[in-house]
Formats: sequence, C-alpha cells, structure tokens
Amino acid sequence: MNKHINRLFIAAMAAAATACTGDFEKINSNPYEPGDLTADDYALGSQLNNVASCVMSSDVNTLQFTDALLGGPLGGYYSDSNTGFAESFARYNPKNDWSRVFLKSDRIIPTLYANLSQIQNVSATTGNPVPYAVATVIKVAAMSRITDCYGPIPYSAIGTSSDLAVPYDSQEQVYDSFFEELTEAAATLKEHIGSVLSPTCDYVYSGDVSKWIKLANSLKLRLAMRISFVAPEKARKYAEEAIAGGVIETNADNATWKYFTSITNPLYTAVNYNNSGSTTGGDTHAAADIICYMNGYNDPRRAAYFIPSAFEGIEYIGLRRGWETFDATWGFNFSGVNVKADDPLIWMTASEVAFLRAEGAAVHHFNMGGSAEQFYNDGIRLSFEQWGVSGAEAYMADSGSVPQAYVDPTQQNPYTGSISNITVKWDEAASAETKLERIIVQKWIALYFNGNEAWAELRRTGYPRLIPVAYNGSGGIVDSKTGPQRMPYPQEEYTNNSVNVTAAVNNLLKGPDNMATKVWWARY
Repeated sequence: MNKHINRLFIAAMAAAATACTGDFEKINSNPYEPGDLTADDYALGSQLNNVASCVMSSDVNTLQFTDALLGGPLGGYYSDSNTGFAESFARYNPKNDWSRVFLKSDRIIPTLYANLSQIQNVSATTGNPVPYAVATVIKVAAMSRITDCYGPIPYSAIGTSSDLAVPYDSQEQVYDSFFEELTEAAATLKEHIGSVLSPTCDYVYSGDVSKWIKLANSLKLRLAMRISFVAPEKARKYAEEAIAGGVIETNADNATWKYFTSITNPLYTAVNYNNSGSTTGGDTHAAADIICYMNGYNDPRRAAYFIPSAFEGIEYIGLRRGWETFDATWGFNFSGVNVKADDPLIWMTASEVAFLRAEGAAVHHFNMGGSAEQFYNDGIRLSFEQWGVSGAEAYMADSGSVPQAYVDPTQQNPYTGSISNITVKWDEAASAETKLERIIVQKWIALYFNGNEAWAELRRTGYPRLIPVAYNGSGGIVDSKTGPQRMPYPQEEYTNNSVNVTAAVNNLLKGPDNMATKVWWARY
C-alpha cells in the first residue's frame, strides 16, 4: 500500500467512520424509522455496512472497475462495449488508472481498516466479540479479492504503527493469516451463537450468528481449495476443518449483500452506462464464452442470466471479449447482463460450496463428507434452485451436449476454433483431469455475477477453456490462451512506497511486475 495508507488509517481512527463508497451520505444514513436504533447501534451499523461495502463496493465507479471491467471479462462473463475502452483489462492493456483500483489509497483498504478498528473498540468496550468476529469474516472476503488480484500485498503491518510506508507479505503468508482469522472468528461466533446482532447492522444475514459461522467455514473451504495444487497438505487440513465446522448447504444460507433498496445496485448502473436507450446495456454486455457454453447445453438459466439479443432470430449471443473492432450501432445488439436495480450482490452460495466439495473429493481425495458425484449434482440443483429455474434433472442427465461454437453475427470479431468438448453428465470412470474440468465448468456457470472468483479459478485450474481475446494489446507479455495472471502494482507504489514494493517484487513475487507473472497458488 502506498505511504498514505497509514496516514489515512490514523486520520480515520480519530474521526467518524468514512465510507468506502461514493454513496457516503446514503450508506451512513439510517434507512429505518427514527428511534429504531440507539446512537451506539447506529454507529455500529454504519461501521459494519462500510466494511461490507469493501467486498463488492456499493460505489459504482469502484465496482465498475473491479467487477464489471476486471473480474467479469477476465472470468469469461462480460465483454466491455465502449469504444473509449481501447485500453482495458479485456484487451490486456489496462491503464494504471484501471489496474490500481483494488490497491488505490482512497478506496477499499483505508476504509476497511478504519472501520475494523472502530468495531474492535466497540467489541472490547461492550464485552461482545460478535461484531468484530463478523467484521473479520468480511475482511477476509474483501482482502482475498485483493491478494488474488496482485499476489503479495501489504497485510499484517497495515495500521500497526505510524510508519508511512507499509511492507508487503508474501501471498502464502497472507493466506496463512486468512486461515487463522477465519478459524478464530468461527470459534468466537460459535461460543456466542446465542448472541443477537441487530438486523439493522447486517444486510447479509439479518443478525443470524449461526449463518456467519457457516460463511466463515465456507470461505475457509474456498481458500483451502485455492491452494490445493501448491500446498496440498495444508489445503487438506483447512478444507476438512471447514467441513467439520459446518458450511453453507442451502440457498437460505447464501451470503448476499441485500443493501440495494434505497440505492441502486452498482453493477446495474455500471453495465447500463452510456446505453443510449438500448435495452441490452451500455458499457458492458454478456461475453461470448459463457453464452457459448450455456447455449450448447441448452441451459435453462440463460433467461435469468442474460437479456436477449437484438439480432433477429438469435435469442442469446455474446460479444467476443477483447474485441478488435467495436461500434455501438451493432455492438449493442449482443445479449446484455440481466441484473436488476434492487438485486443483492452475491458473495458466496451453496452451489459454489457443493462444487468445492466435489473437487475436494474427486481430485484431491479430501474428506468432504460425501461423494464427488453427490456434490457435483447438488451444485447444479442448488444453482437451478437459486435462480428459480426447473429442469435440473434433465440437465444433469445430458451426456451428449457440448459448448456451442462461436459464430459472430456481425463478423467483426470472428472466432473459428472450438472451445471444449466437455459434457454435463457426471462420469465416475473419467480421469481426474476430466472430472476437474467438468466440475469447474459447472461451477463457473453457477458463479455468474462473481467474475473475480471465476478469474481466480481459471488461473488456478486452467478451466473453463475460453475463447482467446480478439485483440491482445499486451505487446507479447500476456499469452492469449492463458490470459492475464495478475495485475501490476500501481505506479504510485513506486513513488510512495518504493522500498517495500521493490522488495516485494524482488523477493516475493517470483517474477516481473506485469500481468504474465503467476500468483503463488496458480497452477497454469
């Protein structure tokens, strides 16, 4: 983090909670009737909501960069659709103004830690550790997105002193801290499971402590599987601990931030920027990759995921990512992203957890509490249920359908290659590698709207197989087949935190500070 981080942290410690978003007044205002909250309850609610907004931001500008333009396209879900985005994540040539957002000194981290400190003080003063334990779970959810974007990051030393420059931790050290923090938070919450957290403080679980325990363990499982190829025994330990502690198993326990009633879901705003009246979107449209897979499988979830295209006779067709040519006059005809103004932001679901367990059992032979086939099919059923779609049984029985070849109706960004021949139906006799691809493809489809998680899994496993971008602007740095492996550190780090960022690159990153260097846990 640059030298302003601790200065911002210290300033925030002396002041009221700052907002992680451009909706400062809204996120810090009471959406309930006067008299519903005491002053202390109101302050805690403000602080916890500020922390929650640092996972997927309620600020549209922040979320557009981190999710609509970074995670979504690199995860194979979205294609940006604005001629002004010639330098972009999808074209492998983002400007510093784009790639710095997760580590930008006035965005996520200062607000996260300032509010965490205040919540810690509340817990210490009241003798109730539940708010800080919940905030710790949220912190790991937020910071895991940041380390997975860059690799080594400042973590253990943030806010620990008045030093203006902050050293980096290796990504392995950061993950070790995550596991420790989630374990401690889950234990604390379990000890106080009868405690009540005011629903006005908690737009995820309405104060239900038992559900926060499940989320803590589910995040622990997600992160354990993330390191399964680079540290298998450590992954086994934490994955099996997570299962023993209890994870999300039903959609009623899904972690979604239901904040968007008085304000608009920022993803809805971001994808519709500059739409010029188009019904399919503006700055963002659905990607060719996800629609090719789902068209090939005749997936009933398409209507929940996508806005039909404006091309005559074509219901769902995606825009090729990293387009070489784009014009809104035909580009806005491609299918859009079907997100609504009051939709919650999705952090983690029962479907994802089921697929994590399927991989653990099938590929790594961890004790996941059941069989790989059981969890694989559960993952599909739970995703269909989540989106209110029928037909899961027929979908799971399909042993012949494969992803559709891409045909660009405009012929502006054509692709003539195939994607994958993976089918849906589980095959217990398949190789471990085929099982892995089958699990990850279905998990990827179920993860729609969580592009950063999809991008992480793509780098970790090599799946799903995506259509190469139409234009690779990296100057030969990034392989078009594998795509970017990380984002470079902000240029401001080299000005404001030069010693520490240089040490991180030289000693921790294990490669040059560019988009081709792999993060610690990456398999491909």
